[in-house]
Amino acid sequence: MIKLDGKTLTVEKIVRIARWKERIEIDESTKERIKRSRETVEKLFEKKVAVYGTTTGIGELADVILTEQQAREFQKYLVYSHAAGYGEPVEEEYVRAAITARINTLCKGISGIRTEVVEKMIEIMNRGITPVMYPASVGACGDLAPLAQAMLVLIGEGEAFYNGERMEGKDALRKAGIEPIRFEIRDGLAAINGSQLITGMAALEIYDADVITKTSEIAAAMSFEALKAVTMAFDERILKARGFPGGIKSAENIRRLIEGSEILVKQERVQDAYSIRSTPQVVGTVKDIIAFVKKQVEIELNGGADNPLFFPDGVYLTGANFQGTPIALPLELLGIGITTVSVISERRLNRLINPNLNQGLPAFLIEGAGMYSGIMIPQYTAAFLVNENRVLSTPAAIGSIPTAADQEDFVSMGMNTALKTKKIIDNTAAVVAIELLAAAQALDFRGGEPGKGVKAAYDEVRKYVKFLGEDRPLYKDIERLSKVVKQGRILKAVESEIGKMK
Repeated sequence: MIKLDGKTLTVEKIVRIARWKERIEIDESTKERIKRSRETVEKLFEKKVAVYGTTTGIGELADVILTEQQAREFQKYLVYSHAAGYGEPVEEEYVRAAITARINTLCKGISGIRTEVVEKMIEIMNRGITPVMYPASVGACGDLAPLAQAMLVLIGEGEAFYNGERMEGKDALRKAGIEPIRFEIRDGLAAINGSQLITGMAALEIYDADVITKTSEIAAAMSFEALKAVTMAFDERILKARGFPGGIKSAENIRRLIEGSEILVKQERVQDAYSIRSTPQVVGTVKDIIAFVKKQVEIELNGGADNPLFFPDGVYLTGANFQGTPIALPLELLGIGITTVSVISERRLNRLINPNLNQGLPAFLIEGAGMYSGIMIPQYTAAFLVNENRVLSTPAAIGSIPTAADQEDFVSMGMNTALKTKKIIDNTAAVVAIELLAAAQALDFRGGEPGKGVKAAYDEVRKYVKFLGEDRPLYKDIERLSKVVKQGRILKAVESEIGKMK
């Protein structure tokens, strides 16, 4: 059981809740904070103070004052009107991440929502109901459309997945034994007014990017062994002389992976090509990017991403804490970083299969090249994926299109950023998998005892992909190994031998 308190939610906790479906709860002190903020809303309502989205309309209609009766009905209609997305449903783990992130924001006790609504959100999460959400969002007043679609389920409407089946929201509640709730003043807007789908997706993407980046270092170390790389390039003194933390960590990982190698004892060249000797500098920079993006996302996970804000001392403030840019721009950087991981991985792959570059290994890593093509075509697939990654690295977050009659005249477009970053990560997992496939084949031809970490990686690869003695269809091997990379199995096998990678 993970406790949400508006202060301590991390990327790792989001993964446990969203992906592994750990249950969540809030304690009495958190409920008390939510309650005090709610009291501020009710006092302002009683005094008939014009409060955005509570006693007024929203967006360009913020100057329209609602009657008391309209204000009570408005929250339902607000959720209705905002549930206007389009597309394929967001994956279940992203929905769970988004709702978790929204609950944690509400736990800060400055959103003015009723405790009962927060508890209902927790209840649907813990009982396995996943609302259907479409990812249509400009990431400005938050992810309004997808979150509104999710919140319909709380009131017994909309759609949801339950026990693997898509159904009407009311049916999902009934089967799970949950009563629907009625939104009161402020509840609807408080439930949807933040960029939590972008943030939830970002949290999972950071986790996956870290796994794939470390796995790319493992693939690199395997390639270095097969290509008899000059190990001087990974000397700690070189990286420390420049000082970037990620580069220092990457070089250390590589040294630990190749430690004990009998292949790399004799150095036959002065230095290697850039795709080999600059791997710590390139991949290390991506490590620094991941650390930065993680910091940004964890600030947002525990931040007051809402508007207006209702403080326990009775103060009401309106601003723009829903704006998705603080997550969208870092996510663009993450996508560019992971694309770079795929680029350098494909270049190492090319050196493994090219007889002019691979230090005496067979052409395309197969005996009888000509009759057989070996690992020629997998490099085509990697090239295709790298090219797509480059296209996807074109920023979406600079593409603001004004909405709401120009009241919302700058938007983050962070949802598009989150979607394409996911695709970049998936593509890169496949590129790294192809390098692993080729590096394992190359090690078989090279012979000799590799480093302890490399040997562990080789053994894990060979559980899923057998040696290529003659041509066979390789698409299943690539698909299988890509899944293994994404699931972190290669990384886990290596870390069981050399300890946790940095």
